[in-house]
Amino acid sequence: MTRIFASLIVALLLFPATAFAESVDFDDLVERDGVYYKKFTDEPFDGEVTGQVQGEFVNGKQDGPWFDYFENGQLYIKGTYKNGLKDGAWFRYNKRGPLFNKITYKNGKKDGPWVYYHGNGQLSAKGTYKNGKPDGPWVKYDENGQILGKGTYKYDKKVGGYIHIYKNDKKVGDHENGQLKDKRTYKNDKKVGDHIHIEIERID
Repeated sequence: MTRIFASLIVALLLFPATAFAESVDFDDLVERDGVYYKKFTDEPFDGEVTGQVQGEFVNGKQDGPWFDYFENGQLYIKGTYKNGLKDGAWFRYNKRGPLFNKITYKNGKKDGPWVYYHGNGQLSAKGTYKNGKPDGPWVKYDENGQILGKGTYKYDKKVGGYIHIYKNDKKVGDHENGQLKDKRTYKNDKKVGDHIHIEIERID
């Protein structure tokens, strides 16, 4: 009898603690002041959520890998939480599957490189955040990979020279230190094609 009891104790010690963790659907939780609770309770939730949103909670806060899916089962968002705050690289995908953006976080704030993509997979924009603010060089691209604009931020403020690019009187981007000021195409004395106009702005 003693041997059987000892075997049970060993088995319980070796069995993963997560196996006993409560599992609920994310919609069964409510959030109050940054802490999640099961509905109709006042105890911070400990356990995992399953279904369209998947991850774990520790003392009512998201902790560890986190996944969010579209209704069609395609991955929508994945990343990591640390004590309820986003931490490290987070990825967001289009409903058809391609990557839409990748943003780096630190202590819940955007911090580090970020990139966005067009639906065809071409790079749309890239830059850097620091403590939640745009900081450093950034570049924008069209769906064919051509540069629409580029410049530099210093803690959320533009610095240096910028050029605002307009296409058919609609602003399409900004560019730093460009030379083209105006481009129009005519045929039989009539304007055809796109009208490209650039305004230069100096930011000290």
